[in-house]
Amino acid sequence: MALPVLKHYINGEWVASETKTFGDVWNPARGEKIAQVPYGTAADVDRAVQAARAAFPDWRTTPPITRARYLFRLKEAFEAHFEEIARVLTREQGKVIDEARGEVRRMIENVEHATAVTTLMCGYSLEDIAKDIDCAGYRQPIGVFAAIAPYNFPAMVPWWFLPYAIVCGNTFVLKPSEQVPMTQSRIFEILDEIGLPEGVVNLVHGSREVVNAILDHPDIAGVSFVGSTPTARYIYERCGATGKRVQALGGAKNVVAVMPDAKLDLAMPSLITSYYGCTGQRCLSGAILAPVGDVADRLIERFTAAARAVRMGDGLDEKTTMGPLVSAAHRQRVLGYIEKGIAEGAKLVLDGRNPKVPDCPNGFFVGPTVFDDVTPDMTIAREEIFGPVVSVIRCRSLEEVIELVNSRGFANAACIYTTSGRTAREFRYRVKPSMIGINIGIAAPMAYFPFGGAGNSMFGDIKGHGQEIFHFFTDTKVMIERWM
Repeated sequence: MALPVLKHYINGEWVASETKTFGDVWNPARGEKIAQVPYGTAADVDRAVQAARAAFPDWRTTPPITRARYLFRLKEAFEAHFEEIARVLTREQGKVIDEARGEVRRMIENVEHATAVTTLMCGYSLEDIAKDIDCAGYRQPIGVFAAIAPYNFPAMVPWWFLPYAIVCGNTFVLKPSEQVPMTQSRIFEILDEIGLPEGVVNLVHGSREVVNAILDHPDIAGVSFVGSTPTARYIYERCGATGKRVQALGGAKNVVAVMPDAKLDLAMPSLITSYYGCTGQRCLSGAILAPVGDVADRLIERFTAAARAVRMGDGLDEKTTMGPLVSAAHRQRVLGYIEKGIAEGAKLVLDGRNPKVPDCPNGFFVGPTVFDDVTPDMTIAREEIFGPVVSVIRCRSLEEVIELVNSRGFANAACIYTTSGRTAREFRYRVKPSMIGINIGIAAPMAYFPFGGAGNSMFGDIKGHGQEIFHFFTDTKVMIERWM
């Protein structure tokens, strides 16, 4: 049977790309091709941008509360298709179905939060800034915005940006990851049913040509990105050269510290989820496990035992607790890091290179992997692996943990397990990462708090969602007035 070929969504219609180049979409658990995605062209991007630009004047003058009502309808439509979206997501990305459901819930929460526009987009004013002179600031939409999304959260991440952009009165162009395009295609089919004006939201599939066309298009006012640090830096520099607003969220090397006073029995479930949830393909995944003092041997023994109990398989099976990596190429990349760790002298405590997954013999699986005796200068301790590989770096003190966290270059998230409030405060106060977990292995902010790191994990000034996102998608026009 011929594979389905995805289309762009431009100006309220599903349209074929002008490209002659297509990529394969895979079910990574089965190692099977399930669709083809067009690698769109600069001309496809321009069509979408022109549609968004034409829609902007009327949409900009639509009252904010009216714009929010579209999102209320969209929220209900997403709820009605909740399970379907989650299953499409799992099929093409590989994460287990319960994680997919959690991701779709977070997507919907961003829609809910964006409906607060009538409060969070408000300006401010002050009378008598000088004799008989008043001043006011009005928050106004800017024009066409775009987002370039990653493969690890195909439903949620685009919606860190899209609902806020349009509820503020802007129009939008989305480029989903070419590795997982089916989730947003289905989401846009649902979105099409709520009756948004044509051109307000648009979707263009593609790879490098589409990305560069977005970055260079003179009618795009700003770009949001989530992905690897090298690409985030590239996008930040390119947008700087063309004068665009930009928020480019990059990679991570997150340290999870475990103090001697931590309650290991209570901590273990969230520790395992931190490292092996989404098969380690999260910018909030733990990468380095840092036991402090004499807790190390007990922790490694319990952690390794729990890691061995992880059940791999197709994420659509409710009993599966860890799915595959997203692609065969990424599997080879992760395996390369395991070989590098061995070559540099780390002790391989749990080897995930040849997992047995009977029901999915062709899937892109790497099993839970644990290295002990890792030193901070090793490659596996410095570079982002983005897979189920844990590097244990034993520390002697909290001071040593803080130095370890702050020396990684990345500064996305850091977590600590302890029963001491003083220790927790010292950790939070002194480490560089912007998202901190205390007795929580994944420091994932809700939609109404900002998401984003520091250092090499974040390029730009305003982070994803939260209250601050309304500033990214608006300009403050200041009026100073005196009446004679």
